[in-house]
Amino acid sequence: MTALALRLGAVPRAYFWAFWLVLGVASLVLWSNPDIAKWLVKYPRSMFVPLIAWINDFKTATIDYVTPFTRAIAALIELPFDLLQALLAKGFITAGQDVIFPRLSWLGVIGAMTIAGYALGGVRVAVVSFLCFAYLAVIGKWDSAMLTLASVALCVPIGIVCGLVFGILCFRFTWLYDWVIRPSLDIAQTMPAFAYLVPVLLLFGSGPVPAMVATVIFATPPMVRATKLALEQVPEEITSMADMFGCTRRQRLWRVMLPTAKPLLLVGINQVIMMSLNMVIIASMIGAGGLGFDVLVALRRLDIGPAMEAGFAIVVIAIALDRMSLAAAHQDGRWQAPPQGSFMQRHPFVVMAAAWLALTTFGGMAFDGLAAVPEALTFSTKTMLDEVVAWINVTFFDQIEAVKVWLLVNLLNPYKAFLLDLPWISVVAATGLLGYQLGGWRLAVLVAPLILFPVLVGLWEKTMIAVYLCSISVFFAALIGIPVGAWASTREWRNRVVTIVIDTLQTIPIFVFIIPAVMLFGIGDVSAMIAIVLFAVTTAIRYTNHGLRQVPPHLIEAARAVGCTQRQIFWRVKLPLAMPEIMLGINQTLLMGLAMLIITAMIGTRDLGQEVFIGLAKADIGRGLVAGLCVAFLGIVADRLIVAGAARLRRRLGLPDE
Repeated sequence: MTALALRLGAVPRAYFWAFWLVLGVASLVLWSNPDIAKWLVKYPRSMFVPLIAWINDFKTATIDYVTPFTRAIAALIELPFDLLQALLAKGFITAGQDVIFPRLSWLGVIGAMTIAGYALGGVRVAVVSFLCFAYLAVIGKWDSAMLTLASVALCVPIGIVCGLVFGILCFRFTWLYDWVIRPSLDIAQTMPAFAYLVPVLLLFGSGPVPAMVATVIFATPPMVRATKLALEQVPEEITSMADMFGCTRRQRLWRVMLPTAKPLLLVGINQVIMMSLNMVIIASMIGAGGLGFDVLVALRRLDIGPAMEAGFAIVVIAIALDRMSLAAAHQDGRWQAPPQGSFMQRHPFVVMAAAWLALTTFGGMAFDGLAAVPEALTFSTKTMLDEVVAWINVTFFDQIEAVKVWLLVNLLNPYKAFLLDLPWISVVAATGLLGYQLGGWRLAVLVAPLILFPVLVGLWEKTMIAVYLCSISVFFAALIGIPVGAWASTREWRNRVVTIVIDTLQTIPIFVFIIPAVMLFGIGDVSAMIAIVLFAVTTAIRYTNHGLRQVPPHLIEAARAVGCTQRQIFWRVKLPLAMPEIMLGINQTLLMGLAMLIITAMIGTRDLGQEVFIGLAKADIGRGLVAGLCVAFLGIVADRLIVAGAARLRRRLGLPDE
């Protein structure tokens, strides 16, 4: 029996209950009597691995050899960026600050984006594009918005090209994806962007270029995964037909598979755009400028009105670009180009947009109202927003303070104290045992060392604070998101309403969620929790809605046939069958919570995010990277355990593996 139990997946359930019982008893003994084995409760400082010092020593020894190459890349990137910046924001200027040629007219850009919206998605998308860019002009944020747009316009193509290249490599070489690219993507997506801002800054110098490099690193992984998935989903009949016609391997890829996979590739492009916009505020910390810098300055002063105004300007750009890219992905355009004819016949909208831009820009040389937004057309919402915030805080101060105190005293502080008092050995052992129970020894060997890493580098306490804040936030996000998703799944009109709301929320850059939390609850853990919930709840809603709507109709009809009520159908048929999908939604909610957790360090949390920020402020690569790795490893552990649990549940329900 013992030999049988040691085989992968062969441990009987009773054995696991015994293992958990033994682990629980041992943990209780250590917790109540820490003097029995102090080093198993609090890891000795003398045994910490000096990884931070090793990284800093390595940086010192190699930085002089690497920077010439990286600075050359920075100079290469700076050329197209200067061109875009001149076109959109500053104009072409000589060394003596004389304008050789003006920037593109604001009316020209609005018209061109409106034409692009119509070409991609018809009247509806054209109206959205017009309203969004016109809003940027009338609130006086045009110059900052164009600086942001110039940065995004360069980062997105670089991210798309890198994503396509690595996605094709992943499709061609499975071993490369499993052993190299997938772990790298996991770390890139779960490691806070702040953690690699310091090395990027040291390698690429100061200014907007290192900010764009960091943005590309952050935004490329979704394109890699989308490319791999898109190529895998190309029907076998299409590739077989390409082989029958004598296509080479290269022709089959570029002329058959990639065009067939275009809709999903465009969804990947949409994600690159959205993640690039999510980085604009973070990138502003190292010189990116634009709207992100406006938000950052206002947040540092706790000036809520200007922060909300600049933050909403970023949201408006995100909405316009999101709607246009999704319309292109879904092929919603009302016009299809003819296969033959002149350039004007094949691309009339390109010609119209270029002509309008040229007309308004040259007209701006004679009429100032075309060159820059006239002040008479602009208005500011800062004063109004400040007055609204002041009214809310004065009118509802007692209620808001009561909720804040209740949450801290009765929930947050006790839960944090409980996690901080847990022996580290118990948490590591429980993680390894859960990994073995859900996925066998390979998963256990992966997750246990990853959760041990913060112990060895001396960041265990801050890691537990991160776990406390993230887990309690995900709990509330699931508590809100799962019922809303279930409500949306019952009626088509509810589904449409909820989809519009969560699509809009997902276009909001991550920093913007901090603003309402700080506005109402000030600085501290409560504001951080609320910001995380606001940011992550959309994923719980989306996955729950999708999972319940994907339950096979014949199973629902079978339940009705045997006399089940609507309530019984929901609780005993639909919810159990949708549970694997809901678990994956919780997994994504947790990963989004970890991403937001680092941002909340700006408003007073004392977790791993604080370590990352200190590393950034002191240009301490080792400190920032080690803290970032702790966050990344937490995300990987949570992801692997929840995915394994969802797969196990699918097998128990007899559902096909995804």
